Amino acid sequence: MQVVNQEKQTAIGFAGLPMGHEFTSLVLALLHSGGHPIKLDAETIQQIKELQQPLEVEIFISLSCQNCPEVVQAFNMMSAINPLIRTTMIDGAAFQDEVKSRDIMAVPSVFVNGELFGQGRMSLAEILNKVDSGAAEKKAASLSQQAPFDVLVVGGGPAGSSAAIYAARKGIRTGVVAERFGGQVMDTMAIENFISVKATTGPKLVASLEEHVKEYGVEVITEQRAANIIDAENTDDGYIHVKLESGATLRARTVITSTGARWREMNVPGEQEYRNKGVAYCPHCDGPLFKGKKTAVIGGGNSGIEAAIDLSGIVEHVTVLEFADTLRADQVLIDKANSTPNIEIIKMAQTTQVLGDGNRVTGLEYKDRNTDELKQIELSGIFVQIGLMPNSEWLKETQVELSPRGEIVVDAHGATSMKGVFAAGDVTTVPYKQIIIAMGEGAKASLGAFDHLIRNPAPTKTTEQA
Repeated sequence: MQVVNQEKQTAIGFAGLPMGHEFTSLVLALLHSGGHPIKLDAETIQQIKELQQPLEVEIFISLSCQNCPEVVQAFNMMSAINPLIRTTMIDGAAFQDEVKSRDIMAVPSVFVNGELFGQGRMSLAEILNKVDSGAAEKKAASLSQQAPFDVLVVGGGPAGSSAAIYAARKGIRTGVVAERFGGQVMDTMAIENFISVKATTGPKLVASLEEHVKEYGVEVITEQRAANIIDAENTDDGYIHVKLESGATLRARTVITSTGARWREMNVPGEQEYRNKGVAYCPHCDGPLFKGKKTAVIGGGNSGIEAAIDLSGIVEHVTVLEFADTLRADQVLIDKANSTPNIEIIKMAQTTQVLGDGNRVTGLEYKDRNTDELKQIELSGIFVQIGLMPNSEWLKETQVELSPRGEIVVDAHGATSMKGVFAAGDVTTVPYKQIIIAMGEGAKASLGAFDHLIRNPAPTKTTEQA
């Protein structure tokens, strides 16, 4: 199927029926190709128009992947703007031979002019940074010229969103800088414990959060990662400096870090070698690629058992490996897993190695902790669901105190050990990593930051900006 505009000479292809999460991609392709205004700023549209290199883009997706539509829609918008860019969405489940020939084990997988361009979620800004090499440098220079913020939130998840809204409602200059808006929540499909909302998904919740944040005029800066923070006493202008990996520096009177957490890795031989080649972390995204195959889930908590139940309807067999002698999941999930014929649960199992043939996963090795015997399981996919790691590495060489687990130590007001720096959400020592708790902590940290602002006058030093 192709959406063609002969006048503009644009073509957007769909190999496979674009249903599920991709139905919106089809609707938007029809609208944009037909001349409906594309909701991008003029600068971004001009940047796309000026791309001179022909790009033949193939995007392999699964219809249950919540990360895929953002990538498909980003490239489709580029195609609707610039006729040199031609895109095709390919449903991996419908074109298994193509998936196998290219060794695709994770979605979305993007090929540009026949070469692998990237895997996983990519925003339009990130894509443009890769195809337009000068864009990142221009952006960094522009960011460094920004006026100081009263409150700068580092991280765009639930905690960061809540902090930004509470700050902006005080009428102060507020900014959010994040690698991607939404954070880890974007990879969560079923949310059923968000009070007053019976059921929703991560992407839907994030869309609502972003809309709410922007309603208050918060400046949202994405595709940027924090690299360092310098306290106000050690800067030449009296502001806290947040240095970004891009080379830019943002200045603020107060900073709230809410960088969240990421999937914990097994740290065993073969895991990195076969990442996206059979080792995966998102069963909703990559599960359909293992249709009719044998898989394993590492971890017996809620995430692990939910993953096994989800996969059981797609794959031939799921083996759950749990390190402890008991499962940590809710009993209702355990009961469901135990009643599912193609789910096997092995306790007291320590994963020791990911096995493969050089191209893809072929099995795993684990140690039976009861007997110390090493055993092997033949399979095609391994889904790792063993908890989260705080995203705090960028603070290890700073004055911000971290716990032995790498979490940011905060007091009852969300304040850290660095004056003017607060923290909230899964990256902190606050127990129970839940969306609703993160939001409350974000609000608290923001109120703490505002209290700091009214008790500490703005810097009077001035410095010439480069």
